[in-house]
Amino acid sequence: MVARLQNTIRDYAWGSPTAIPELTGVEPDGRPQAELWMGAHESAPSVLPSGDSLYDVVSAGPIDVLGPETAERFDGRFPFLAKLLAAAQPLSIQAHPSREQAIDGYARDEAAGIPRDAADRNYKDAWPKPEILIALGPFDALVGFRPLEATVALLDALAPVGFEECTDLLRNGKLQDTFTQIMSNDRDTIRPLVAALGEACARYSGAAFELERETLAKLCADFPDDPGVLAALLLNRVRLERFEAVYLPAGNVHAYLHGLGFEVMANSDNVLRGGLTSKHIDVPELVSVVDFEPLADPVLTATPLGDGVSSYETGCEYFAIRRVDLDGDERTVAGEGPRIVCCVAGSVDVAAGSDAGGTGSTVTLSAGQSAFAAGPEGPCSLRGSGTAFVVAAR
Repeated sequence: MVARLQNTIRDYAWGSPTAIPELTGVEPDGRPQAELWMGAHESAPSVLPSGDSLYDVVSAGPIDVLGPETAERFDGRFPFLAKLLAAAQPLSIQAHPSREQAIDGYARDEAAGIPRDAADRNYKDAWPKPEILIALGPFDALVGFRPLEATVALLDALAPVGFEECTDLLRNGKLQDTFTQIMSNDRDTIRPLVAALGEACARYSGAAFELERETLAKLCADFPDDPGVLAALLLNRVRLERFEAVYLPAGNVHAYLHGLGFEVMANSDNVLRGGLTSKHIDVPELVSVVDFEPLADPVLTATPLGDGVSSYETGCEYFAIRRVDLDGDERTVAGEGPRIVCCVAGSVDVAAGSDAGGTGSTVTLSAGQSAFAAGPEGPCSLRGSGTAFVVAAR
C-alpha cells in the first residue's frame, strides 16, 4: 500500500512567498516558502496518516520500511531526501562533502562538542549530499566551474579594473589559487573589487555574455562586500527550462538563483558555504571539499524509456528518479527500496504492491502532494492526467 505524506515547509529568507502556494493551489500567507521536505531526515521528517513521523517509523523498523537490502546497504537510514525548492533570491555559494569527508567532519564537530543545531556547525550528519535539481519552469543557477578559457574570455570582455592578477592566474591554470584567494579576502578588500565589477557590467554592451552580465550586475548591487560575487565569475551560469536538470556530486560549487524545482539528494543536511549568505561561512573547510575540475556541460536532460516514463541518469548510489507523464493512462514504475512519489502537475492516482492491480487502495495526489511506498512493496502504479516523479533507493 501507499501512504499520503504530510510535509514540512522551511521558511528560509531566500524562499519565494508565492511559488509553492501557486503550485499547490494554497493561498500564500506572505511568508517565504523556500523548501518543502519529503522524507525521513531527522530535522524535518514527513508525517504518515497514523501521526507517526517517517523518521521514527524507519528508526523503529528499518527492515520493514526500507526492505532488507536497502536497510543493510544504508545502515538502517532512509537513503534520500526529496524537496520542492522555490528560490526568490540567490542561495549561498556552497558545496557538499563526499562520504569520507562527511564522516571525518562530523567526527571532528562531535569531538569539539559543537551542538548539532548550532549555527556554526559545519557537519550536521555523517552523510554526503550529492543532489539533482529538476526545473519545474525557468530556473537560474550557477553550477560548477566554467572552463578556464571561457572565464578568461568573460573577464577580457568585461575588463573590470583591478582584476589583472585574477585573470593572469586563470590564464596559467591556477583555478584553485584564484578561488581560494577570492574567498579568503576580507570585506574591506572585496568592496572595491565588487564596485569595479559592477561598473564593468554597466559598461558592457556586447551580446556574448549578456546573461552573465545581468547576473553579476544584480549580485554586485545586492552583495556589495561579499566574496561570493567574485566567485560567481568562475561558475557556469545556466538557465534551465522545464524538466531540464543539474546534477551536483560531491565538491561541486553552486548557487541556485531563482526558480521552482524538484530536488533530490542523499539524506543529509551538510552544506559548506562561502558567500552570498548571512549564515555560517568556513572558507578553509569549503576549499577542502571542493572539486576544482571545470564542468563543461552542466545541464542534464532525461532519457526517455518509453510510454511516458523518463529517467534522470546520474549514477548516484543513493537515489534513482523517474518522471512519469500521464494523459489519462496508467504506468507501472519499477524501483528498489522505499519510494516517494511527488505529483507536480495535474492529478495522479498512486498504488503499490497488491494494490497496483486496481483491487486495493490508492492515494490521489494533486500538484505538490506526495506519497510513500515501503521497500517491501512491489512496483508503483500511476494513473491519471499529470506529471509525477518517482524516487527510489535505486
